[in-house]
Amino acid sequence: MSDVVNDASGQRRIEVLEELPAEQVAQVRRLIADAAALDGQPAVSEQGRLQLEGRRAGVRHVLLHERDGEQRLLGYGQLEEGDPVEAPAGEFVVHPDHRGRGHGRVLGGALLAESGKRLRVWAHGGHPAARHLAQVLGLSLFRELRQMRRPLGDLQLGEPVLPDGVSLRTFRPGADDAAWLAVNAEAFAHHPEQGALTQRDLDDRKAQPWFDPEGFFLAEKGGEIVGFHWTKVHEEEHPGEGGLGEVYVLGVRPGAQGGGLGKALTAVGLRHLAGRGLPTAMLYVDADNAAAVRVYEGLGFVTHEVDLMYRTEA
Repeated sequence: MSDVVNDASGQRRIEVLEELPAEQVAQVRRLIADAAALDGQPAVSEQGRLQLEGRRAGVRHVLLHERDGEQRLLGYGQLEEGDPVEAPAGEFVVHPDHRGRGHGRVLGGALLAESGKRLRVWAHGGHPAARHLAQVLGLSLFRELRQMRRPLGDLQLGEPVLPDGVSLRTFRPGADDAAWLAVNAEAFAHHPEQGALTQRDLDDRKAQPWFDPEGFFLAEKGGEIVGFHWTKVHEEEHPGEGGLGEVYVLGVRPGAQGGGLGKALTAVGLRHLAGRGLPTAMLYVDADNAAAVRVYEGLGFVTHEVDLMYRTEA
């Protein structure tokens, strides 16, 4: 499907697609990279970037073009309707060379229209300009996601102590996929993004250059997965920092919580990242998850930046 409309000024063209042609995928990736070089982080999340290729159920792409001349790509937005209860989630970005001309308002308005005026939208990094645009679009602050970091050079964590009967091993691609997806869904049943991961989502991540099963730890009891710590190394995204390790996903199956497994898995992953010679570790945590924030602060993590989600009141 492709819908093309012109905005009221007649100077811009908005195109809505369910699948991007290969040449437009490349254009969008360049736009996101150019914006990230200025903003300090991508305005489109990892999940959104993975969804650029191929047709995805519930995903639409909104392209903002200049009508005159070469019809340059001015901005990109993505809308995902994967949650049966929550409003559609969106992300959008305007190329740095074309900001300050109302393009963000037009692109945000297009996402609002496509969502039926029921929209949740991320502002990665929480920049003042994004906060102002959210107000202009009539959106209210809904969620704060903190990125926390700590240095790894002074890491002093003893040998992790696993609960009785629990053993540790690394992930086996293919063999462990279904079992891990099931445990992930249980551990993150409350989480709108992580808990909904599918086999295709997992395959997308396994195909990325950063994927390393040796940094994907599984805790087992009685032959069943009861917890996991999937680490990630950002070598290409943060080249000036000598690589950045991430507590990518850390989960404990309901029923196995409260026995120290989460703490032990955290230590396992951090020791692994430190052993890789990485200078810094990062993680994401919801600001309203006070218990998790306290745990991470106790491990030496401090808030580095925040991602803010805004939504319509409807």
